[in-house]
Amino acid sequence: MLIYIVKRLLTAIPTLLLISLLVFFIIELPPGDYFENYIAELQAMGETVDPHKIAYLKAEYGFDQPMIVRYLNWVGGMLHGDFGYSFEYELPVTDVVGNRLFLTIFVSLVTIIFTWLIAFPIGIYSATHQYSWGDYGLTFLGLLGLATPNFLLALILMYLANIWFGTSIGHLMDAQYLDQPMSWAKFRSISEHMVIPVIVIGTAGTAGMIRRLRANLLDELHKQYVITARAKGVPPFRALVKYPLRMSLNFFIADIGSILPAVISGAEVVAIVLSLETTGPLLIRALQSQDMYLAGSFLMFLAALTVAGVLISDIALAILDPRIRLSGGVRR
Repeated sequence: MLIYIVKRLLTAIPTLLLISLLVFFIIELPPGDYFENYIAELQAMGETVDPHKIAYLKAEYGFDQPMIVRYLNWVGGMLHGDFGYSFEYELPVTDVVGNRLFLTIFVSLVTIIFTWLIAFPIGIYSATHQYSWGDYGLTFLGLLGLATPNFLLALILMYLANIWFGTSIGHLMDAQYLDQPMSWAKFRSISEHMVIPVIVIGTAGTAGMIRRLRANLLDELHKQYVITARAKGVPPFRALVKYPLRMSLNFFIADIGSILPAVISGAEVVAIVLSLETTGPLLIRALQSQDMYLAGSFLMFLAALTVAGVLISDIALAILDPRIRLSGGVRR
């Protein structure tokens, strides 16, 4: 196991370097840069542009140097904890992301817990009561959750929350707490506003997890070892939990590789519709404005989380399922 982990970590280094090269190249691919977009926006609004300030900023951040030099400076800065400067916000990237990162992690973790608490009991019930009225009803609700666009559900729940409960879901907190430090009153405001985003973001994930858990558990319940356990008189709940449910969780463990970056990126479209102070809209805005250091740092952070998540899921799968081996070759 230790040798496998070391090999994967050594493989992750060239993987991240290749990803950083692709990220930098893709951000640079559109014509122009942030400064040209900024000048065009000012001119469209009839404002004047100070060419000396633009020239100074380009020289300060190396935009007058070749692309390969800027790439090496960017990667070298990240290795020392310097993620660059956000031109649009006129702040270091770490300062721009800091407050939003905490809210994004909080919302995403609550959404993941909500998804698990709803999906696991329903998926187990549907598998153990196959073709019952309850199974049909829950299957219909699951398919409805998969088919409903998240942004449409967000708009509907925003309207109902405002009409029925008088809660205006336009941000993650009331307006007076937007720039205030964390307090008990601010936490209560966040908790009140977070109900709708958690339901909206978790709906599609819950529906998908129910369907996969049901299918995998049904496959395990029809295998010979389950029939043998029942014939030996093993209690039904123990016969379900000890092996079939454990073996059917492989997909759940494998999803860790996608859960970790999802915690940071958040549901971008839903966050835009609900005006949430998360990192998703920030990333989209950075890509649109070619704020390269902010966008590039985001994408590299997501790539690192993906590599780490896949490694964690592989190790957890090997521990959960003894049929999975971390080394190749034929076992005799």
